[in-house]
Amino acid sequence: MKKLDIYLLQKFIVTLLMTLLGFICVILIVDLIENLDRFIDNAIPFNITMKYYLYAIPWFVNIGLPMSMLIATVFSIGLLAKKNELTAMKATGISVYRIAIPIFTTSVFISLISFELDNKWVSKGNQLRYDIEREYMKRKSRVKVKKDMRDIFLQKNEKSHLSIDRYRTDTKIGRNITMIALDDGIVNKRLDSRGIKWLDTLNVWNITNYSIREFDELGAVKETIISNSDTIMDIGFTPDDITQQTKRPDELSYSELTERINQLKNNGVDTIKWEVDRSFKISFAFTNLIVVLFGLPLVLIKSKNGLSFGAGMGILVIFIYYVFIKFGMSMGYSGIMTPNVAAWMGNVIFSIGGILLLLVIRK
Repeated sequence: MKKLDIYLLQKFIVTLLMTLLGFICVILIVDLIENLDRFIDNAIPFNITMKYYLYAIPWFVNIGLPMSMLIATVFSIGLLAKKNELTAMKATGISVYRIAIPIFTTSVFISLISFELDNKWVSKGNQLRYDIEREYMKRKSRVKVKKDMRDIFLQKNEKSHLSIDRYRTDTKIGRNITMIALDDGIVNKRLDSRGIKWLDTLNVWNITNYSIREFDELGAVKETIISNSDTIMDIGFTPDDITQQTKRPDELSYSELTERINQLKNNGVDTIKWEVDRSFKISFAFTNLIVVLFGLPLVLIKSKNGLSFGAGMGILVIFIYYVFIKFGMSMGYSGIMTPNVAAWMGNVIFSIGGILLLLVIRK
């Protein structure tokens, strides 16, 4: 059986790698054509463009994996059936389920790799790509800075934490801010203010209706300043810090996203969208297993023309699956479903469907 497993895996992995390479090339070319006018309009140097797409490769791999897994499953098993190799295996008493074991095992392994890829490389690559867009693509940038930003939380040097309920990027005015300064993980100073405004001429903030509290090592208040007037102060954050360091969820790894959610919750910020995105980081990785569950029985349902039928139906299935993903995300964002239900609804439904298809095909 080991020789059979090796033989099946060789066919599957070779097809997977070739298909994945093809998808990466297609996605890269399409993305380049789509963004070419932005690169030209912003006069972005060639080396920066190369870096931009180098950082994008992990993301291209991650989004290309599910379709590549589907095609690899359909073609590797479909070619076995077309060449009557599958019939010969069945004649020797080897069931379809036994033939599927190495492919299923590989799909689980690749799902775990996909999760790690998203956490260690995709999120970092997205962060570097968005940094390039923020720095070089002033015109027609896909990373738009909102004029009205809400529920902002920033951290600097692990010692300064800033929370802003609302901030206008055009006027550089913020409302209801809290800044906490830490020393060895202990709060030693807290600033609360009803409003702040950036003064370009002085490069400092004008703060109104504020209170400043200083704490000792035991957490007791040792000094308090409360004022209804204005003052100017350097709080360690600039408008650029607010607009550029507010990272999107796809720029954060799972652990970083969890940390950000906890920080936002501690500051009373609604985190439902962040929690939905965090749950999808895990559920999306297992798309690679779902497509294999569906791809295998679709090839075997029709003995004749099984390859073309499996490929066509597989593409339809993965399209419907992605529709379920988007539907779940919208339900989660709106609060109709919990983050975990929204993220895993499509996986559970299509897993059950794939298992049922496996049960009805002939052994």
